[in-house]
Amino acid sequence: MNGEHTKFWQTTELGIEFEALVATYVTHSFTRHIHEGFAIGVIERGGETFYYRGEIHLAPAGSVVVINPGEVHTGQAITPQGWTYRMIYPSADLLARAASEVAGHEIGIPFFSKAVFYDPVVFENLRQTHVILEQSRSALERETRLLWTLTQLVRRHADQRPVPTTLGNEHDALAQSQAYIRAHYAEDISLETLALVAHLSPFHLSRLFRERLGLPPHAYLNQIRINRAKELLNHGWSIADIALATGFADQSHLNKAFKRIVGVAPGQYRKIRQDATTRYSLD
Repeated sequence: MNGEHTKFWQTTELGIEFEALVATYVTHSFTRHIHEGFAIGVIERGGETFYYRGEIHLAPAGSVVVINPGEVHTGQAITPQGWTYRMIYPSADLLARAASEVAGHEIGIPFFSKAVFYDPVVFENLRQTHVILEQSRSALERETRLLWTLTQLVRRHADQRPVPTTLGNEHDALAQSQAYIRAHYAEDISLETLALVAHLSPFHLSRLFRERLGLPPHAYLNQIRINRAKELLNHGWSIADIALATGFADQSHLNKAFKRIVGVAPGQYRKIRQDATTRYSLD
């Protein structure tokens, strides 16, 4: 065994299908090839070297790699230890959409002159988004994170960087979105559905949540779900039933989300509330 392993899959986000890959390569070498869309990723360990646009590029751990559509390139390890990376292959249309939503009007496909660059913010956004695309069962979380990450990439590193439109007085749009989430928290809400409710673009709505509420849409949805879970715990529901009733994938998913927000697991929360009620009754 040479330590190589790969996971390759297809996903559909924001109505567009694309591929994703997480892999460790040691002896594998990519021959010259092209992608119809973009190849965007992060080097997590080791380093990769590749031919691209007439030059040899080095991409060590911590770097971001962007290959424009239709460009011939290769790929192989820099060192005998190989490299580990996470890649997504979004279509040119998806990147054009991300750029257009930032600008507030239709613009062309973004172009990236630099194939390798260092940007800790973009690196971590891409890495976390890739993990979410791989693991999360929440459409709202996957779509919100993907669109936000792609727009940040375009805003910070495309040759022509769109300037975000100014947020206006969209109180009604935000209120409608919040009301929809409160009414449908147990469902797998998509960002596109929420944007239709608000009559805004998905990126504009995501910005609105972040800047007006301090939470992206999927985090607000989790907050509503946890609030409802607390109510059901107080009414004696089982944790497994609560997970299903509040839209979580399973009890483990509820436990993790609950502890992140409340600070204790659901079972501990129930016991604390019961103990407090008992003491109050005795007093």
